[in-house]
Amino acid sequence: MGRGKVVLQRIENKISRQVTFAKRRNGLLKKAYELSLLCDAEVALVLFSHAGRLYQFSSSSNMLKTLERYQRYIFASQDAVAPTSDEMQNNYLEYMELKARVEVLQHSQRNLLGEDLAPLSTTELDQLESQVGKTLRQIRSRKTQVLLDEMCDLKRKEQMLQDANMTLKRKVTRPKSLLLARKVCICTHVGRDHSQGEVVSFHLGQ
Repeated sequence: MGRGKVVLQRIENKISRQVTFAKRRNGLLKKAYELSLLCDAEVALVLFSHAGRLYQFSSSSNMLKTLERYQRYIFASQDAVAPTSDEMQNNYLEYMELKARVEVLQHSQRNLLGEDLAPLSTTELDQLESQVGKTLRQIRSRKTQVLLDEMCDLKRKEQMLQDANMTLKRKVTRPKSLLLARKVCICTHVGRDHSQGEVVSFHLGQ
């Protein structure tokens, strides 16, 4: 009876996955060794397990030499793929355009800082003056807005402090007024009691 077809998908069971990894890892290392021995090929194999453990095989005495040889080959292959003339022309035109934009921006920046003004004509100076004036107006407008916002914030905080102060005053004044009212009420009752006592003693005297 033949073996069933193995479904190539991740093995969910952890133990089965580890057993399969160990078996196939050993088989892969064995195949790499056989290939280097039978065909006189330089073989380098690097393998990391799911847990991050490293397994490697190199047919040469030094794995790093094989990896350096691989890197040299890759870089040489990339350099060998030369761009076409149309691509070179487009890249050059794009480079020149970007370079011209950068030079214009740098020149404008120097002019705004008051540098390199000698080559400018009267019209260019007028335009620069207008631009600087517009920039100054925008800066002043923004500065004024920031100051107004800060003043509004300070007034709001001041109002909050005043409200809190009034609340504390009411809390402090209320117990005093209640105590004063109680004292007045007690004095009134005492006065009435004395008055009634005098009336009673007068009638007894007669």
